[in-house]
Amino acid sequence: MILKSLELRNFRLHTDTKINFNDSLNFIVGGNGQGKTTILEAIYYLCTSKNINQSPDLEAVNFDERYFEIEGLFENITDHRNKIIYSMDLNKKVYELDKKPVYRASSIIGKFPVVILTQSDHTVTFGSPSHRRKFVDSVISQSSETYLKILLEYNKTLRQRSSLLSQIKENYSFNLIEELNAWSESLVKLGTEIVKHRISFVNEFNGYLSTSYKKIMEGIEEPKINYDFLNEMDVDKIETTFKEKIEEMRKIEMMRCTNLVGPHRDDFIFSINDYELKKFGSQGQHKTFQVALKFAEFFFLKDKNGKTPIFLMDDVFGDLDTYRSRKISDYLNEIGQAFITLTDFGKIEKLVNKDKDLVLQVENGNCAYA
Repeated sequence: MILKSLELRNFRLHTDTKINFNDSLNFIVGGNGQGKTTILEAIYYLCTSKNINQSPDLEAVNFDERYFEIEGLFENITDHRNKIIYSMDLNKKVYELDKKPVYRASSIIGKFPVVILTQSDHTVTFGSPSHRRKFVDSVISQSSETYLKILLEYNKTLRQRSSLLSQIKENYSFNLIEELNAWSESLVKLGTEIVKHRISFVNEFNGYLSTSYKKIMEGIEEPKINYDFLNEMDVDKIETTFKEKIEEMRKIEMMRCTNLVGPHRDDFIFSINDYELKKFGSQGQHKTFQVALKFAEFFFLKDKNGKTPIFLMDDVFGDLDTYRSRKISDYLNEIGQAFITLTDFGKIEKLVNKDKDLVLQVENGNCAYA
């Protein structure tokens, strides 16, 4: 899949921007606060219907305007024109695919697969289990519509069950307990499917991760992901053990009014040479692992979806030494089309292949081809 062109109107600093991209590497260069990351943000919007940082849509409107528009032309087996229009006055966002409105954001997920690496991705390796779950769920959801539906239904069940636990604490009754039993049964069935999908994913994804890491570090280190699911219960007894744990924690859940058992509390343990990355990894190992995760995600989605994902990198090279920068730059040539923002003009000469790469300079929302 190739993004051929992008048009922005009143989107942050970009009041009227039109860009034609090439099919290989597209370097977007500019100082901080000039609008280069906004271009990646717009691409991500078109692929997912959502903001990169999950911030409100109104924050992306230019200060002097009341609406924004983003439009892009994607080329695959057939061409698709995606468009997003947001109005502050109506407080409404409309997503159009080939001039037809799309009413559910979930129906877009996976149709235009996207992989993005930003400065905030350090939370995936440094942060809490929720950040690792979010990464894994995002990758699987883009590759499996079934998983996305199960995950959405599971999260809905969590909300309903949490609300019910609060009601029970306020007004204990037999009817509410019966209703809790029904929601618990639903939680177990959906949660069991989530765990099974995650186990299958990790087993397969580790191969992609190992390959990507070796491309950057030349096989010096071996990365791995282990899934710590429901305290590593027996795989063949997931549903049974899940039920037992929920029953065991029932009184505590009712007292605390929260769901304490399930895959929403699981973790994924990242390691290098069997040493846990979060506890023993250096800054360089963390950064390399984060980059390798994204390359692995790219090739995983490409194989699963039969489409080449859109690959976005936001000012990543600034934190890397020359050796890793060169290795990653070489690896990018295996990607095909990619969009990379840079603030360090000094790195351009080392990264750009002038014969085929595009360099776009951005200043105060204005773009010029270098």
